[in-house]
Parts: sequence; C-alpha cells; structure tokens
Amino acid sequence: MRERMLAGDLYVADDPELAQDSARARALAQRFNTMDPNDSAGCRSVLIELLGALGEGSEIRPPFWCDYGYQTTVGARTFINFGLVSLDVASVTIGDDVQIGPNVQLLTPTHPVEARPRRDKWETALPIVIGNNAWLGGGVIVGPGVTIGENTVLGAGSIVIRDLPANVVAVGNPARVIRTLEP
Repeated sequence: MRERMLAGDLYVADDPELAQDSARARALAQRFNTMDPNDSAGCRSVLIELLGALGEGSEIRPPFWCDYGYQTTVGARTFINFGLVSLDVASVTIGDDVQIGPNVQLLTPTHPVEARPRRDKWETALPIVIGNNAWLGGGVIVGPGVTIGENTVLGAGSIVIRDLPANVVAVGNPARVIRTLEP
C-alpha cells in the first residue's frame, strides 16, 4: 500500500505497512516533543531521522506531529512555532525562510464522499507546497493540493483551500487575496 499512497493513488489507510510507518513517526515525534528544548543538537538529530529533509538553520518548536515524517521536507532558515500538525500522507514541502505560526495544520489527506469506500478506509492525498519566504499566521489551515506562492502572507486563522500566488496577503475562510506585495 505504501507505493499506492506515495503515487497519490487510493490506498487503504489501515494497511499494516503504513501502520508501522506511522508508529515510527509517532514514536520519533513523541521523543522530540519530550526532549530538553535546550538540547538543540539532540532535537535536530531526531528531526533529521523523522523528516524527509531539514534545512540548515531551521527550527521546529515542540510539539510537532505528523503522519509519516518522511513526506515532510523543511528548507533552510525556516522557523516553525509550537503545535504544527503535518498530515503528510502526500508530500508537504516547506521552502526556505518560511515562518509558520503556532497551531498551524497542513492537511494532505482526502477521503471519498461516497459512504462505502470511506467505510472501507480508502483514502488518497494531494501534496502541499509552501514557497520560500512565506509567512503563515497562527492557526492557519492548509488543505490538500494547495500551493502557497513565495513571499505570500496568510493572516491568522485563515483556511486555504485553493492555490495562492506569490507576493500577496490573504485572509479569511476561505482565504482570499486582499493585497499585493512588492517582491
């Protein structure tokens, strides 16, 4: 099932191989979340083991939670505040110099709207991409398949269900562009 999931195809969410991957991610996240925050080398080591990539100079403050870890990549010099949830069934790509406020959710999974396949635990996912130098305010929720352009700013509490271009400020539910920024 892992191959189906990674290919973006429908897959069964409670597959044993995926359950093992998810248990690994939960254990590593738990270890990271309970470490001494002053042990920056130890924290970074656990994050490198957990994530697909962690750029130089990036900081993630605990708690941090993810489904698999290996599907989340974080660029250089990125700051992620307390409480990020990265449901990384599909890839979650966070660029360089990104600022992420507290309690942000990056949600890649989708489920069939029909009752039977949902009951049979079929699901799929769409990747999320956050461009370089973007800023996501506290409590932002980003839905499946969304790309946020570079330098884009999202107001606190915004819910993003469609792509946003580069160099804009967007707010609301659903998030909509209210201002253009100079690059």
